[in-house]
Amino acid sequence: MAAAASDVQNSSGTEQDNEPSLDVELLKETARKALIDTLNAVNGVKTLVLDPTLAGPLGLVTEVALLKHHGVDKMFWLEPGPLTSTTANVVYLCRPLIKYVKIIAEQVKAHIRESQKHRYTLFLVPRTSTLVSRILEEEGILGDITISSYNLQFIPIADDVISLENDNAFKEIWVDGDETVIYNSALALGALQKVYGRFPRILGKGDYASRLATLLTKPIAEQPSPSLEPPAPFDSLIILDRTVDMITPLLTQLTYEGLIDEFIGIKNSHVELPAGLLTPPTAPNPSNPNVPTPSGSASVTPLINEKTKKHHLSTTTDPLFAELRDLNFSSVGKRLSRVAHRLDEDYKARLQAKTVAQLRDFVGKLGGLQTEHQALRLHTGLSEMLSPKTRTDLFNKSLEVQQNLLASYEISAQISAIEDMLAQGASMQTVVRLLCLASITSGGIKAKALESVKRELLQAYGYNYLSLLLSLAAPPLSILLPNPLPVSAPPSVAANKYPFTTLRKSLRLLIDDNPEALEEVENDISYTYSGYAPISVRLVQCIAQKSGVISNPAERSSADDVDGKGKGSSARKLYAHPIVGWKGFEDVLTVIPGKTFDIVQKMPASTNSTTSSVASLLHPQEQTTTTAVLFLGGCTYSEIAALRWVSRQNKGRKFLIVTTGIVSGNSIIDSIASTGKKISASKDVNA
Repeated sequence: MAAAASDVQNSSGTEQDNEPSLDVELLKETARKALIDTLNAVNGVKTLVLDPTLAGPLGLVTEVALLKHHGVDKMFWLEPGPLTSTTANVVYLCRPLIKYVKIIAEQVKAHIRESQKHRYTLFLVPRTSTLVSRILEEEGILGDITISSYNLQFIPIADDVISLENDNAFKEIWVDGDETVIYNSALALGALQKVYGRFPRILGKGDYASRLATLLTKPIAEQPSPSLEPPAPFDSLIILDRTVDMITPLLTQLTYEGLIDEFIGIKNSHVELPAGLLTPPTAPNPSNPNVPTPSGSASVTPLINEKTKKHHLSTTTDPLFAELRDLNFSSVGKRLSRVAHRLDEDYKARLQAKTVAQLRDFVGKLGGLQTEHQALRLHTGLSEMLSPKTRTDLFNKSLEVQQNLLASYEISAQISAIEDMLAQGASMQTVVRLLCLASITSGGIKAKALESVKRELLQAYGYNYLSLLLSLAAPPLSILLPNPLPVSAPPSVAANKYPFTTLRKSLRLLIDDNPEALEEVENDISYTYSGYAPISVRLVQCIAQKSGVISNPAERSSADDVDGKGKGSSARKLYAHPIVGWKGFEDVLTVIPGKTFDIVQKMPASTNSTTSSVASLLHPQEQTTTTAVLFLGGCTYSEIAALRWVSRQNKGRKFLIVTTGIVSGNSIIDSIASTGKKISASKDVNA
């Protein structure tokens, strides 16, 4: 993408940022307070034994110092083997998984055999489980452990994104058939409504999304309804099953944040980077205050074999990241160059300062300049780490195959290309993603060709991936299928075939990347994938920005631009239309597998819902509403970028992106194959 894409985002984003949005930090404070109350429920000094998968989510709401302040003496990972504790209290904090309960039982029984006396407390996240009690009873130690819960729910990972941070939600629902995450999502949404007010309308697509909506409309015993509810800032909640759009996560993300996740991996908003990138640069020489530009920043080149360090990607501490995260990667270099030039000019201002007052002004700005300088150095280094990866033959071949499959161009040739990539050493995840993409977009792969690739895949990467291939083919997932289907295939598999070619036209999914259409790509959500519009976000547009499905709102506003300098576009930005359901797109929804629903909830009289809805129709400028979009099964960073783009096109509507977790094609394949990265750490977390 050219730099114009970023200009569109900036020119249309300024005014929107001034509109009030939900303060999601309230959720962080709630989680932190609940954790403190949980720890304080156990009097005295305690040893904390922590589920490794909870370390990242807890790191987003608290810090080690706070735990120590509330009586935690030592912390250990919950893993097999003996537990050495010097405190009378031992506190276990984990998800209610059988493997963890078995480990706890072994450790407690070992202490009993060794005549060690401890008081054991087990806090389950996010709620207690009858299964856990039953297993502990079978192990004969139920009476030795006090069981309670720590209700960790949605965690803010950005100012407009909240997540359950459940990495395995997709696998649990569509592979294991475990619907616990749906119930947990309902509880978390119930808590969200308790804080911010109810959703007047719940819409969505997908069978599991429909079950979640049904749960939300019924009172849940664990979530008593408050007698007085806060006035709701929400106009609706849109729930989408991840399988309503499996194409998007299988594609390579092309936004800056998306590519970081694809190549380096972002885990709980943290990324592992060479330590040299994170150390503050030496102060610029006053006689030569030039800031290194991206092209001249050679200091970041020899970082490949350096020790790594975790870095929190946060717009709060790194405003430059807010500018870069949603850009198409091809625009990042130009933006970094522009920032470097501006910083250079700001540093030169010191040489032009003649009076004491001017020097004082410069000194006042110096802290901010140094912070920005460090951020520029970090993102220049990150870009230089990503750039070589985007220039490899395999990466470009993968993109070419993806584009051809989306355009339904010579499918058999693309299958051959995938086989060639396998032979050339492409990763297992890349090959499987492309095969699944080929199957979904073309209604299945010719049986002979599919069997041949599967055989080569198992021989190349190992027969331990046979279960992965079987899971991808089995219902309800069914995203790697032969064409035609075998006679033995269940009827549900044929009924759930994805109608991609129909949707490609009706939802305007592909924007040509020829020179004439380049501007159109930049003015549409398709910039996130260089010409492909994510189906999930198009479905959100079907509800919240209907005109954006048919044509490009940014293109229309620039056409209305009177002075040609972008000033007219923000002034002429239209107010978002009220939520009126799927109206106008019923035919599109009918062809997509899964239930379609639109539920209008009865609002309590205290919220004056009737008055507010009439007011929103008559005087939209007087209020900004929030539309919550929940991805059940996870969403990608590029989809988040696309939704932010949609939000910037109109006044009066903000989006709150709600998800069970952040996913990418690789993380989905890894979770199904159960090859997720194991936490490598010493037994003692403090070590």
